Amino acid sequence: MADERGALSGLRLGLLTCSSTRTLADDGSGDALERGIAAAGGAVARRALLPDDRGRIADLLRQWADAGDCDVILTTGGTGLGPYDVTPEATADAAERDVPGLAELLRLRGLEQTPFSALSRGRAALRGHTLICNLPGSPRGAAEGLAVLQPVLGHAVRMARGGGHG
Repeated sequence: MADERGALSGLRLGLLTCSSTRTLADDGSGDALERGIAAAGGAVARRALLPDDRGRIADLLRQWADAGDCDVILTTGGTGLGPYDVTPEATADAAERDVPGLAELLRLRGLEQTPFSALSRGRAALRGHTLICNLPGSPRGAAEGLAVLQPVLGHAVRMARGGGHG
C-alpha cells in the first residue's frame, strides 16, 4: 500500500469506521488504514467506530474537524447502496465544501480493481481546514483507496490551509 515512503509525513489523520456489524476488535478496514498510514509516515490522531447512524457520524466528523487535530479524516464503510449506508450523507451534513475530484479519482482507480467500484457513493469534502474522504468498507478497498490518495493528500492539506502550489 505504501509505495511512497513518507507520502503522509507530518499529516495527522483520523480514522472512522462506519459499521453496525463490526467492533474495533474486528475492524479489518481500520487496521489496514492504520498500517498504511504508519508505513507512509503519517500519524493516526484519532480512531473510532460508529454504527450506521447519519446524525452520529456527522456529529463526530464535525467534532474531529473542529478540534483541529486532524488534517485528514478517512471514513471506511457505509458508501454502498444498502439501506443503512449513510456515510456520504453524513459527510455532506458535516461538510462546508465538496471536493468531488477526489471521490471521482477513488471510483476511477477502483474500477481498475473491480466493476463494483462504480456503485460507491463515497464523497470527499472540506470542513474548515480538514479534508474528509469516504473509503470503501472492505479492508482491501480501504487500503487501495488510501494508496490512491497518498500522492495528493499533502498538497490538498496545504491548499486547504491557504498555502500555494509550491
